[in-house]
Amino acid sequence: MNASTAATVGAVRPFRIDVPDADLDDLARRLATTRWPAPETVPDWSQGVRLPSAQELVEHWRDRYDWRRSEAALNSFPQFLTEIDGLDVHFVHVRSRTPGALPLLLTHGWPGSVADFAGLIGPLTDPAAFGGRAEDAFDVVIPALPGAGWSGKPTGPGWTVQRIAAAWAELMGRLGYSEWVAHGGDWGGAVTTALGVARPAGLLGIHLSTPYAFPAEIPSVLSPAERRAVDGLARYAGELGGSNHLQGTRPQTVGFALADSPVGQAAWIYEKYQSKTDNRGRAEDAIDVDRILDTISISWFTNSGASSGRVYWDNRSATMAGPHLDLPVAVTVFPHDLPVLPRSWIEDAYSDLVHFGEAEHGGHFAALEQPAFLAAEIRTGLHGLGR
Repeated sequence: MNASTAATVGAVRPFRIDVPDADLDDLARRLATTRWPAPETVPDWSQGVRLPSAQELVEHWRDRYDWRRSEAALNSFPQFLTEIDGLDVHFVHVRSRTPGALPLLLTHGWPGSVADFAGLIGPLTDPAAFGGRAEDAFDVVIPALPGAGWSGKPTGPGWTVQRIAAAWAELMGRLGYSEWVAHGGDWGGAVTTALGVARPAGLLGIHLSTPYAFPAEIPSVLSPAERRAVDGLARYAGELGGSNHLQGTRPQTVGFALADSPVGQAAWIYEKYQSKTDNRGRAEDAIDVDRILDTISISWFTNSGASSGRVYWDNRSATMAGPHLDLPVAVTVFPHDLPVLPRSWIEDAYSDLVHFGEAEHGGHFAALEQPAFLAAEIRTGLHGLGR
């Protein structure tokens, strides 16, 4: 590698989202000519997304959703690309105006993107504007997972959560941060847990909304809270595990449908929001419909249905058990997550548990369902580590 190439690889380049008008026109054409499947034969979601619900969502996408407004909102945050481990990583980087703000790395899960954390950026970087204290401010770094959104699409296998964690540590060093903290949920929680295992230089502690703290062997006698966790995991792996299984075994096959049909892409994501949020029967009860369509639109415009789902294939041996962590760990559990782990298991897995929070509302997608509460929990759990 010559000096010029090395400089290019290590460069942090400004980035701005700009979806071509032709892509918007193509989406409108495809939505207008959708061929719908036959309706479900049951009066619920047990066979998947119900036809009337999908039609209502797509009608909103076609007639009322404004991508340019969402694009402008995302472009109001500084964004960048940098090459790490042979792959372009897209990330949002918002520095607080408070001197000495603690750097915070936020990692999203699937389905998701950097947009998941848009509602947390203000409260975290400028808490005084949201009723908090200026000294509780963070600098915020939000990278997109490999293959998701505007990050590069891997051309080879092997992007395990450990490899992603190493890339994120490289990113934080490249940005000049000598001390920092991290948060994640879903696959972002798995990456953040991998960071906790590796303990790269400068990592002070982590916050998880998805704790990977099942015991290696499930006890034969279970408390009510432990039974709830085991039953929740069984439901997650069984009834709700169809997309996980397909993406863990044949992500490329399902990717053809996701790349060619915007309604197929919409239904694939919409079902996860309906089944794993704190709602009254509809995903829109928990997450604003435009935020749902932000995720769907980003997946569609970046053609990342297959590439983002491959995280399941690259990590198909992953489980909800362990590893044990001995750095400072903060955890927040949400009552409608699947599974909800008991505090006893979390304390066993994390020997330096510095905070345990329990939300009154919310499910698996905490950043979208309860952004203000999650921001407060991150602040409570992690900010003292930088002082």
